[in-house]
Amino acid sequence: MIKKILKAIWTERKKMIEQPGKKKMLLFSGSSNVELAQKVASNLGTELSEVERKEFASGEIYLRLGESVRGADCFVMQSHSGDINRTIMEQLLMIDALKRASAKRITAVLPFYPYSRQDKKALPREPISARLISDMYVAAGVNRMVSIDLHTQQIQGFVDQPFDHLTAMPLFVDYFKDKFDGPISIISPDAGGVKRATTFAKHLDAYVGFVHKKRDPKVHNEVKSFTIIGEVEDRHAILLDDIIDTGGTIAAASRILKERGALSVNVAATHGIFSEGSVEKLQDAPVDKIVVTDTLLQNGNPEKLGNVESLSVSPIIANALTSIFTDDSVSALFMGENVL
Repeated sequence: MIKKILKAIWTERKKMIEQPGKKKMLLFSGSSNVELAQKVASNLGTELSEVERKEFASGEIYLRLGESVRGADCFVMQSHSGDINRTIMEQLLMIDALKRASAKRITAVLPFYPYSRQDKKALPREPISARLISDMYVAAGVNRMVSIDLHTQQIQGFVDQPFDHLTAMPLFVDYFKDKFDGPISIISPDAGGVKRATTFAKHLDAYVGFVHKKRDPKVHNEVKSFTIIGEVEDRHAILLDDIIDTGGTIAAASRILKERGALSVNVAATHGIFSEGSVEKLQDAPVDKIVVTDTLLQNGNPEKLGNVESLSVSPIIANALTSIFTDDSVSALFMGENVL
């Protein structure tokens, strides 16, 4: 029996010796959005690698990798929604397990980067949480990070490792192209998103405008006043944002756009959080269609609205992971338009 086992081990080792340049790709998923990870695996023509998970009575997470990862190029996906502090810890534990099991390269795939809106100090004695998140991932052992439509581009600079920034813009371009009869205005919900809106408008031959928001730094998720900058009268308006959270900005901006004479108001946002209270705000808003992606597992609120459509980012992620695995250019997939 032992001889048979040793012979089997030697056979496998001999194969590896005979093919020294052969690379091994493994895809692991956290528990927050397994459906998206399975779609990515399907696009890659593979299956998710097995992970054993348990939770102790104390609330601590236990996990164990289900196969050898020695010398493998490993990708760990986790969409951070719901109990994000728990999902962050789960992904960090998976990274640590991969590092201690001698994975050759570990890439953390975060379709939605947690704490991304806390990227600077708005008031004295505040943390820069987005930077802390990156430090934790690097300390855990990641060699590379991947995310989609970051809230702010400077987050890439928080990480002392390669950071591949993807964008869902090709999905939105395909969705809205040839959808309207008449002129279009792409409206950014803030001045910081104008560059993204300009790139989007180029594909739709559209005009660009933005919403000037006045916030109270002491009150989170609340805007004191809105002003639309740009032409919207007798035009189809598309509000382009990276995140829909409480829905307050979308609801208020859509009303102003209709008051300014917009023919229709549609919304395109990569990450649909739809936190509690968002349904009430968006139900009465004059929005024709809200288009999001599946970077986050939905909590049931979008279904209550009835006008939300979700597009899958799985082909985009799969193409990017393939490029990383084969050491090809990621930005070439987007013709450089992922750097906004």
